[in-house]
Amino acid sequence: MVSDFLKHLFPRVVLERNLRLSYTFCLGGLAFSAFLVMLASGMLLLVYYQPTPERAFNSILFLESAVWGGKYLRSLHRLTSHFLLILLFLHMLRVVLTGAYQRPRQLNWVIGMLLLLLCVFEAYTGYLLPMDQLAYWATQTGMELLLTAPFGGFVRALLVPDGVGQPLSLLRFYALHVVVVPLSVSLLSLLHFYRVRKNKGVLPYL
Repeated sequence: MVSDFLKHLFPRVVLERNLRLSYTFCLGGLAFSAFLVMLASGMLLLVYYQPTPERAFNSILFLESAVWGGKYLRSLHRLTSHFLLILLFLHMLRVVLTGAYQRPRQLNWVIGMLLLLLCVFEAYTGYLLPMDQLAYWATQTGMELLLTAPFGGFVRALLVPDGVGQPLSLLRFYALHVVVVPLSVSLLSLLHFYRVRKNKGVLPYL
């Protein structure tokens, strides 16, 4: 699986006609590239971020005002997250319009949907971390909306056991945003690219 993943990223042979923008628009590759930029910028942000209600906002202010390139780095991380979601939605739309979700690629379609949902959840967990007013009330609104869904109360209790913005909830959002969700996205991406190569009909040159 790892070998196929690397071969998909760095193919030995590519047909000239498949390099045209009208083929897949390279939306999947662009989305994965955005994910890698987010990983790199996020790891640099970890150097200064402090995941406690008392220090989170001040650590962001310090990053933007006292760290060389800090404001640029945070903006890069935030804007790349927007681009990632846009590219994923466009990629899914392309798959639907071209019928690429049909047999024998149903499993990869499900994996792709899981990746989309995970990336949306990743963006949501990251929204609370700055701990400013916008982050607090946006997360609070999301938690209240969650109560209307089946098992919403159970999920809300897992995410914010002590209330939005409190120490335990902030730590859980931090752990989800930094470790759990990125690792899940990475593993599913590996499986997604593996299935693309396994279903050779998607790319004629594989």
